[in-house]
Amino acid sequence: MSTPVVASPEGFELPEGQRRVIRWMIYLAFFALSIGILNGLGQALNYARIDILQYFPRMRTYHQGLTVHGVVNAIVFTFAFSNGFLALTTARALARPLNGGLLWAAFGSMVMGFLLAAFAMATGRASVLYTFYPPLMAHWSYYLGLALLVVSTWIIAVALFVALAGWRGENPRQRIPLLAFISTATYAMWCLASIGIAVEVVALLLPWSLGLVENVDPLLSRTLFWYSGHPIVYFWLLPAYVSWYAMVPKHAGGELFSDSLTRVVFVLFLLLSIPTGFHHQYADPGIATGMKAVHATLTFGVFFSSLITAFSIMYALEIGARRRGEKGLVSWFLKLDWKNPALLAQILAMLTFTLGGITRLINASYNLNQVIHNTAWIPGHFHMTVGSAVTLSFMGIAYWLVPYLTRRELVGRGLARAQAWLYALGVLIMARGLISGGLNGMPRRTLIMEAPYDDATWRLAGMLTGLGGTLMFVGGMLFFFVLVGTALFGKKMMGTVDIPFTVTHEGPATTGWAVKLDRYRYWVLATIILILIAYGPFLVSYLPGNFTSPGYQLF
Repeated sequence: MSTPVVASPEGFELPEGQRRVIRWMIYLAFFALSIGILNGLGQALNYARIDILQYFPRMRTYHQGLTVHGVVNAIVFTFAFSNGFLALTTARALARPLNGGLLWAAFGSMVMGFLLAAFAMATGRASVLYTFYPPLMAHWSYYLGLALLVVSTWIIAVALFVALAGWRGENPRQRIPLLAFISTATYAMWCLASIGIAVEVVALLLPWSLGLVENVDPLLSRTLFWYSGHPIVYFWLLPAYVSWYAMVPKHAGGELFSDSLTRVVFVLFLLLSIPTGFHHQYADPGIATGMKAVHATLTFGVFFSSLITAFSIMYALEIGARRRGEKGLVSWFLKLDWKNPALLAQILAMLTFTLGGITRLINASYNLNQVIHNTAWIPGHFHMTVGSAVTLSFMGIAYWLVPYLTRRELVGRGLARAQAWLYALGVLIMARGLISGGLNGMPRRTLIMEAPYDDATWRLAGMLTGLGGTLMFVGGMLFFFVLVGTALFGKKMMGTVDIPFTVTHEGPATTGWAVKLDRYRYWVLATIILILIAYGPFLVSYLPGNFTSPGYQLF
């Protein structure tokens, strides 16, 4: 029996104050993205040996620009969007307002964190990239700013789980609405995953940057970073998955295959996202090879949930196309509603993510990782995941979300469709350039145009990278044009407006094992046990650490 993924499908009106603060979170996210895309053009053209970075105001070095590009795109943009979007989906799914004070506190924490980190980056005191590996040292305001951005996600998590607890208290025998389950599961995973980076920043790097302690331990810091640094990928990706599961089927006119299977996917992400960080540290000494193998195995385990997702989404899309009258074996794909920019952008994001997922398996492979790890391959992979699956999905979501939040109709639907095609084409061309260059040893994190070494094979790769980056930049500017035009000049909507949500072909079970999927305490306990197995042996053998390295500021 088809079942809606929300508790009150007949409608729910979010209080105006909460819609306002969520709207500002989304605006902050896309403001950060605008800075990141502008900076990204300079980074891409660097590979084509075209220097426009010199024209950027207050830009002193290449690594300063690369730091800005990484922080605003990977941290500020994604955190702000997730905080706003999943707050909305949880409130709508439960048909229950969230705590308005917590929403504003989270927004204030985000703004303060953004300003502090921006001060450090703009003044050239934090050119340490978004990974901020010590012994590279940044200004204390950079670390405090990043900490406040993480705190904002914790505040949102409290708001979501307070609302969920209230709903369950009033509905003790009902299953959690699917949209609320997958939204809160995302934050449950991140709350456990962000402990590593919080400890690193607050206990190690902030006192070090303030001069309270003299030295730092690079290996311990890197391990704490990658404890959070790999699952942060899923914190970027899962809000897109929430849309792919709960909203894309509605856009396509289809329905979601299974309630239980969807919950299993998000439980797998909760269980397996965190104990995978050592696959980023294959070259690091001091970590046993056996533990690296454990993390590699679990990394491949996470891939299984992406395969289930591919099946579920393709099912929903095919159902939608066949309801539009298509009967062909594969031609149904062409029958989808390609004129809907919200659907178009997210399908293109899924297609580029297919290649991004495949390259992820190569990154996770021990021997192959040694070949490509410090090459342009990595940003090539990165732009087919966070640069497209996440960013292009968030753009597609914005094509209904901003009209919902502003009560104004989307303007420029044709431009929105052109934007999605241009951006996706740009990602593919740029990734082709970066990956081929990486296979031939073209380094990453390098000002190629001034490198004293060269290789003939890097030239075509560099030109493709520059061309693809330019197309992405044009696509990004078209997106902001549509977004601002909608917010300022869109036609006012009349009546009640709701978010798009789907129904499931198989509704939530009321008996049997599937009911236990809603019991978070089981999965959180199992996750903690897996974390202890994956990180316990290293920490027991390594602590209290080797705090012997002074700080350096090279850029």
